[in-house]
Amino acid sequence: MDMLGGLTPSEFLRDYWQKKPLVIRQAFPGFQCPVSADELAGLACEEGVESRIVIEDDNGKPWQLHNGPFSSDRFSTLPEQNWTLLVQGLDHWVPDIADLLEHFRFIPNWRLDDIMASFAPTGGSVGPHYDQYDVFLLQAQGHRRWTFGGHCDQSSPRVEGTPLRILSSWDGEETVTLAPGDMLYLPPGIGHHGIAEDDCITLSVGFRAPTIDDILTGFTDFLSNQSDASDHLNDPDLQVQDNPGTIQPDVVDRLEDVIREKLGDRRQLTLWFGQYSTAPKSMDIVVPAEEPASAEDIAEAVNAGEQMRWNEGSRFAYYDFDDETALFIDGEQFLLKGDARPLAQLLCSAAQVDMAALARHIEDEALLGLLTTLYNQGSVYFE
Repeated sequence: MDMLGGLTPSEFLRDYWQKKPLVIRQAFPGFQCPVSADELAGLACEEGVESRIVIEDDNGKPWQLHNGPFSSDRFSTLPEQNWTLLVQGLDHWVPDIADLLEHFRFIPNWRLDDIMASFAPTGGSVGPHYDQYDVFLLQAQGHRRWTFGGHCDQSSPRVEGTPLRILSSWDGEETVTLAPGDMLYLPPGIGHHGIAEDDCITLSVGFRAPTIDDILTGFTDFLSNQSDASDHLNDPDLQVQDNPGTIQPDVVDRLEDVIREKLGDRRQLTLWFGQYSTAPKSMDIVVPAEEPASAEDIAEAVNAGEQMRWNEGSRFAYYDFDDETALFIDGEQFLLKGDARPLAQLLCSAAQVDMAALARHIEDEALLGLLTTLYNQGSVYFE
């Protein structure tokens, strides 16, 4: 399979990632969608599954949004054409969908958001719009005509009377029709509009990046929860001043020193980001095992060659410090030292863990205990 149309991952990242769109014909030759339209509708009726219906003309109102979960008879009331069902986080619920993500591991785990499914009958779309994230649009069933191109931002004119950010005066620069197995990559800010030419399903592999606000508020909140955050600002060298209302420069200097010291702590920044970037998007899927396992149970399963894999909603990442490795899983951190450090790389490299390599680690009682914890908290399971 030549997923990037003859480009190596390095060439793609150099020439296209966050730079310009790319149409890839038969990125997944002979692709067959692992889910049907009826199964997507069934998921949209489930609590805990994020789903939406977009109707282009809803009783005279343009581009109206309806949020799930839906009742089963909701779909019988929809018009024959010009609507779309969106099911977010499909990879969290369908292992075969989650396996598609292995083809995108040339992009760091922490950048991955999820896979969204879009089903539409003829004419269905979610309107011309732009996103703030990178996305690969894989045609999974039927045909969709995409028009795309031109950079858009907050100043781009929008349609009034809709909760969606629909572009009102946008023409695009290129038009293509995707068949099953074809894929379109779009960087952030590129306008695009996809219209179903028949009953079609599109899988959107989305990638995220934190906003500056996310970084500032998230890290400062993290620092505020540290044990020394309750310490008070001290001033043992306080001097009498001419006017008690004056805020002296040395006070601001002291404040600046405190902020620089805290914000400049690279280790704390790393630990916060590892936890922040691996926090699961859905707490409804990463749930404790129904029957907790003992360390002996885990060892027996590993030695028997059973396949361990990530929970479809879990996120894994790690960071190598000079003297230890921080392993981040579902918003938690585990610090590994010495011979235990390679376990982090092993667990993070793929959703299906290399069991032969893992078997060599369970001889360490502490590492076996870590695997048992991950299993019992729902971050991994055995197929």
